[in-house]
Amino acid sequence: MTENPIGRADDRRVAFGEAAEQYDAARPGYPDELVTDVLEFAGPQGVDALEVGAGTGKATLAFAAHGITLTCLEPDPRMAAVLARHCAAMPHVTIENVDFESRAASGRRFGLLLSGQSWHWVDPEVRWRRARELLLPGGAIALFWNDWLVADEALRHELRAVHHRHLHGLPPHSIVDVQPRESVMAPNSWVWEELRDQEDFTDLEHRLYLSRHTRTTAGTVDLLSSLSSYLILTEETRRALFSDVSRTIDGHGGGLELETRTGLFLARTTA
Repeated sequence: MTENPIGRADDRRVAFGEAAEQYDAARPGYPDELVTDVLEFAGPQGVDALEVGAGTGKATLAFAAHGITLTCLEPDPRMAAVLARHCAAMPHVTIENVDFESRAASGRRFGLLLSGQSWHWVDPEVRWRRARELLLPGGAIALFWNDWLVADEALRHELRAVHHRHLHGLPPHSIVDVQPRESVMAPNSWVWEELRDQEDFTDLEHRLYLSRHTRTTAGTVDLLSSLSSYLILTEETRRALFSDVSRTIDGHGGGLELETRTGLFLARTTA
């Protein structure tokens, strides 16, 4: 087949809301250690935080459990609706159905800006300037992402072959890579390079968290279904691909183990 699984960035950015409930059920959260590290890095000012691209609340709930005040920006109303349901009993969490770039200035500044799995969607022409404008002097920024890779080498190669049968190339963030091809995990990624070029940010740090978790066949398909590169496939292609993926995983006992690599980038605004 000749279909390009990657698609335009604009298509992928708005695709998540079409499967908001599935995204919420399938996506793993973030390590407890990461949350603790971010709050320790932010210090006392971190009790008042702004979250960019909150989605359905994978990071929101983890940080809100520590009692900090959170203002969550989520532009997709379908994702925001799931987030609002999760946070209905949390008066210290406020949800704004707006994107980071166009949020109206209110004069309020925050001690912590956090963004899980979403900073790459923010317009690169404005993201760092907007972050500086919304952070207090000495305020912290915490940007983090997950990568997932199939741990079993034989199964990974079989799943790669399945993808090649149905797609023209692999999605940019595929679980069947040996190493992520377009990852932000490494300290020399575009996140680090851009942060290093910002005169108003200092105390840059990069941390990596490693973990593993198991997935059933259905759970693996659900995870793939929550990824933008799969969401924008035609229904026919996606159905055929996932049927072949399911058959392959079932042939290996009906489950797999995923290596999860969570990369965290930290910095502070200059005083």
